[in-house]
Amino acid sequence: MTLSRRQFTQAAIAGLGAAGLSSCAKAERPLFAADAQPADYPTVKALEFIAKRLEEETDGRLAMRIYAGAQLGRERDTLEITMFGGLDVNRVNTAPLNPIAEETLVPALPFVFRSIDHMRAAVDGAPGQQILDALRPKGLIGLCYYDSGARSFYNAKRPVLTPDDLGGMKIRVQNSDLYVSMVEALGANATPMSFAEVYQGLIQGVIDGAENNWPSYETTRHFEAAPYYSRTEHIMAPEVLVMSLRRWEKLSEDDQELFRRIARESVPVMRDIWDARVEKSKEIVMAGGIELVDPVDKAPFQEKMKPVYDRFVSSKLRPLVEEIQAMEVPGV
Repeated sequence: MTLSRRQFTQAAIAGLGAAGLSSCAKAERPLFAADAQPADYPTVKALEFIAKRLEEETDGRLAMRIYAGAQLGRERDTLEITMFGGLDVNRVNTAPLNPIAEETLVPALPFVFRSIDHMRAAVDGAPGQQILDALRPKGLIGLCYYDSGARSFYNAKRPVLTPDDLGGMKIRVQNSDLYVSMVEALGANATPMSFAEVYQGLIQGVIDGAENNWPSYETTRHFEAAPYYSRTEHIMAPEVLVMSLRRWEKLSEDDQELFRRIARESVPVMRDIWDARVEKSKEIVMAGGIELVDPVDKAPFQEKMKPVYDRFVSSKLRPLVEEIQAMEVPGV
């Protein structure tokens, strides 16, 4: 019999759980956590913080084992497993959550946030909690948000100061209707492509540019092939930490509160690591000789987003979008 990826991963986790129980009879079964990012990534470091605090505050009664680097599969795979209760804790991007709960589309909308501070205030506040609450009927408990950076455009042809400068360019996007719609609204040709293929695509001229955050631009060496970086910061979609509702309901109320509190305490830990990583990446690419367009007048880009909002923001989501946009954030 051939096992699917989900069946195989569930079997593997069950086996790990049995081993854990036999070696540590007094403790409850460890929580199993997945993160597709590599072991040194800020979100994984945040999970390590949670695991350490959990063990400290329960004298080892509760423990969490972390499987980073996509050991248990891609995010879409592990998310499905989490919903079915085969995996306990999962750090995922908002994209695989969009088909599950439409509220998760809101923080991924272009220019819905004015700045990183605005994004953090929104997701840490009432709007963010409303989005997390929408996950419970889908078998998930939304715990907190982690940063995923501000995405900006970069290309190999010319500086981009206005949407007209993007005209006709082939811009790599994720395989997402929202991203395709956004880029096409700006007058460019959206080209869905695997992230791993972007560097070669830039070198060969298959694409003219892409969009991403500073660390991704730097660590992939995309800045070598596309030296024009325009700080549009058009999308600031955060990451989400979720727990399986099935596992959550097996915890006592005290343990639920403990886990929720520690998860929230991990947020500033992650953000400090992320902010330092962003600054380091900026230094590296600037030393590499890129041409930075900063500041960028975002108003002309925002004006082009009306058809995108008309398509993706339903009447149900509009009040949430308006609440976020109306937020007053000191210094923003």
